Amino acid sequence: MENQRTTPLYFERQLKQLQRDVLRMGALVEESCRLARRALFERDLSAASQITIQDKQIDRLYRQIESDCVNMMTLQIAVTQNLRLITAVMQLVRDLERIGDYAEDLGEIAVMLFPYPVHSSMDRVQVMLDRCRAMLAMSLAALSDLDAKSGLDMKVKDDAVDSDYETLYNLLARQTHVQGPVEPIVLLVLVIRHLERMADHATNIGQRVVYIVTGQR
Repeated sequence: MENQRTTPLYFERQLKQLQRDVLRMGALVEESCRLARRALFERDLSAASQITIQDKQIDRLYRQIESDCVNMMTLQIAVTQNLRLITAVMQLVRDLERIGDYAEDLGEIAVMLFPYPVHSSMDRVQVMLDRCRAMLAMSLAALSDLDAKSGLDMKVKDDAVDSDYETLYNLLARQTHVQGPVEPIVLLVLVIRHLERMADHATNIGQRVVYIVTGQR
């Protein structure tokens, strides 16, 4: 009698569950980014503490998905596109996990910034953060729909974030005659660096979607 684990139907069910788990992980990461926004721009320190709790859930799901991918790759019934999806998922969940880590870092920075007055550049930083959140949402939608075009379009969005980073870095790091403590400036430079990296990881997810659909890197 055929082992259930070697049937195409079993594999298909496992594949659909894998896709659901990845999107669930993506939703958690999106929530962490929303909490980071609250912590930074609404000065909500309770949001910062919630990110740490949520990041533990993200890490657990990340480890589970990686393990599931390895187990599925041992089954010798997968067609080429499914194998592409599994290998791409193993890479893109790492991107999601890193975005979650950066969101947690932003929450920690928000706590350190709290004692200081709101910096004059915060409105621009908020625009940059909102671009990153939009990129994450777009990359997850591309993954859900297996939309290669949207995956390719991520590069244009990333260019806008890179431009934000360059503008803000020049504004923050090249100030002269700074009055008062320099710590808020240093922390904001860290914020925009984390945001720039978050956008890079969101772009990576879009590229993984292109690979799943087309087989081209």
